[in-house]
Amino acid sequence: MAPRSFWKGYLKLSLVTCPVAMAPATTVNEKVRFHTLNRKTGNRIVSQYVDSVTGKAVDEDDEVKGYERGENDYVMLEDEELDAVALESTRTIDIEMFVPRDSIEWVWFDTPHYLTPNDAVGEEAYCVIRDAMAASRMVGISRLVMYRRERAVMLEARDKGIVLWTLRFGDEVRNERDYFEDIPAKSVDAKLMKLVGELIDERTKSWDPGMVSDPVQDKLLDIIAAKKKGRKRPARAKPEEAPATGNVISIMDALRKSLSREKAAKKR
Repeated sequence: MAPRSFWKGYLKLSLVTCPVAMAPATTVNEKVRFHTLNRKTGNRIVSQYVDSVTGKAVDEDDEVKGYERGENDYVMLEDEELDAVALESTRTIDIEMFVPRDSIEWVWFDTPHYLTPNDAVGEEAYCVIRDAMAASRMVGISRLVMYRRERAVMLEARDKGIVLWTLRFGDEVRNERDYFEDIPAKSVDAKLMKLVGELIDERTKSWDPGMVSDPVQDKLLDIIAAKKKGRKRPARAKPEEAPATGNVISIMDALRKSLSREKAAKKR
């Protein structure tokens, strides 16, 4: 069963409007979650805010947001003041412009959501917008208040639906030049390139969601199941040794050995 939508509103393109609903495209609900307990009593530990100077617990009514303007000097902002800056784009996704899909780099994508029509009457308008974006290979750009902040969002046609991605704010994306600029531009040996190309061919497979499974999660579930049955916890896995960093053998030799190992493994 599909998860319930957490947002309902309208998708709008000029004078065309249709009711839509939105649900997160990803989930962490299946992950193993832990509570912190008191080992002596087995009771859960409760966290609370305390005053950093007096050490006394602070009542919830006395908690307030603060912006630091100097050392131990804060400007206090009430919830009403924070809510006052929220814009009107809380219930309408008004597509303001379209851009080529390939013009938005991966680093700007934040969180994906599934956008679906919310009643039969609006399905035709929804499908027209979806199919027109797919045919033109364009994506829609809009703004929407989500998680108490107005965010830029991208709408992309996918199969029979529309995926809405929240986009990162401009001040969140670091300039890649700050990290890559000092990497020397060396010409690579053509023979090495050929060997790496062969290694890539040997390891090429079709995408499968199982490639991003979580083995740690599986091991945690095994431990929990064993403890439920009163069995001892499994022995701790021995950590892998770090690969040697010294240039003991040449890259050419390493690649040749790697290829022969890959081919031998395929023959088994």
